[in-house]
This record gives sequence, structure tokens and C-alpha cells, in this order.
Amino acid sequence: MNKLASIAIIILLLCGGALWFFASGSLNLFIKEQIEQQGKAYTEQQVTVGEVDIKLTQGAGSIKGLTLANPASYQQKNAFSMEDVTLDINVKSLTEEPIVIDEIRIIAPQAFVEISKAGTSNFNEILDALERNLSKSDKSSQPASEEPTQAKQPEPKVRVEKITVAGVALTLDLSQLGNKAHQVTLPEISLTKVGGEQGLPASQLGGEIIKQVLKKISKAAKEEQKQKIKDKITDKIKDKITDLFK
Repeated sequence: MNKLASIAIIILLLCGGALWFFASGSLNLFIKEQIEQQGKAYTEQQVTVGEVDIKLTQGAGSIKGLTLANPASYQQKNAFSMEDVTLDINVKSLTEEPIVIDEIRIIAPQAFVEISKAGTSNFNEILDALERNLSKSDKSSQPASEEPTQAKQPEPKVRVEKITVAGVALTLDLSQLGNKAHQVTLPEISLTKVGGEQGLPASQLGGEIIKQVLKKISKAAKEEQKQKIKDKITDKIKDKITDLFK
């Protein structure tokens, strides 16, 4: 595998794409299309990308305007969007295994978590899809809805040293529970050694990355939900006490 193909593999990690061949034409356009196709295969939701800019000689790149659509039964158009994703690639590792990404940095993403009357959420549905398709990918090395485009070849293994998700703007919609939509900025999320010391096949690591990021956000949303419901109950009790002493 040449170095251009290796770098393309790394970029595809964000959506769980597997690339073990290099296609002719525009690299940036090719990667954009693969992110959208493979992202949909893993999450079972529409994924769109605004722009991809890969600087091969610098071992770096950026992805702008990436969105993950909401499941159809929810109100918001998107469940998650990222305006700017940057990659710091360890160029020296491209000829070794595992390939190492020093850092993936996701800047100021927006997350829309909607809680249904039944207590489930849009993030739950997306995470369930990721679990299903990652499990199938373990067995087939292909996302469940993707057909192999050529004879199966060995995939490189990849490890990400650090993933930083900074300034998540969370909208937590509790309207279905008789509350309202709340906005909060989450503390910085940091993940390390994604893929373990040995790394994971490229077709699996991308799904694992987005799964771990969404899990962190989902956990923070649940804590926020508990606090908002607690605050509402406390306010009601205070109101009743005030009425008693009028």
C-alpha cells in the first residue's frame, strides 16, 4: 500500500470507512464521498460533508461541515454536527503497523439530544445502530449495508493516541417529558488510546471513534436531564411552600 492510500484510510476513520485501495481522481472529493457513504452504513442515518482538505506533505488535514441526521421520528434535522475536525497524523508510522494518529480534534460540535415520552432518545437509536454494525463488521470487515468493491485484502491497523472534543454545544430537549429544551456547553471530552496498543482494522476504528464520542455526550446529557428534572421538582415544592404562607 502506498502512502497516499494510507493517509486516505486515516481520514476515513471518522466515519468508519475502510479504504485499502487508492482511487483515481480528486482525493478530497473521493474522501468526502466515502465519509458520507460509510458514515451512513454505520449509523443508518444520512451523513453529509461540506469540505475535505488534505495536506499530504504535512501529515494533516481537516473536514468541515460534517452532519449526522436525526432518526426520522425526532424533531431536529440533525443529531450531531461538526464544523471543524482536524487530524494530526504521525507520518513516520505510515509504513508501520499500527498506523498512529497523534490527535483528532473536533472543534465546537453541536449535539441535539431529544428524549421521548418513553424515555428513549435519538442518541440511543444511533448508538444501537453503531453497535449492530460494528458487531457485523467484526465478522465481515465491511459495514453491514456495504458490498465489497473488490477482492478482500488485509487492512492496516490504526491507533489514535488522543481524541479531543472541545466546546460541545448541547441542546437537551425534554419537551416530551413536560419540560423544555435546555442549552449547555459541555466540558472538554478527551479519549485516549482508541484502538488499543495493537490498533483496530481501519473499517472498525472509525465506528468505534464515533461510538465513544456519542456515548460520552449521551452520558453527559443524562446527567443534565437528571439535574433539570430535579430542579423542576424543587421549584414546584418551593412554590407550594410559598402558597401555604401567603
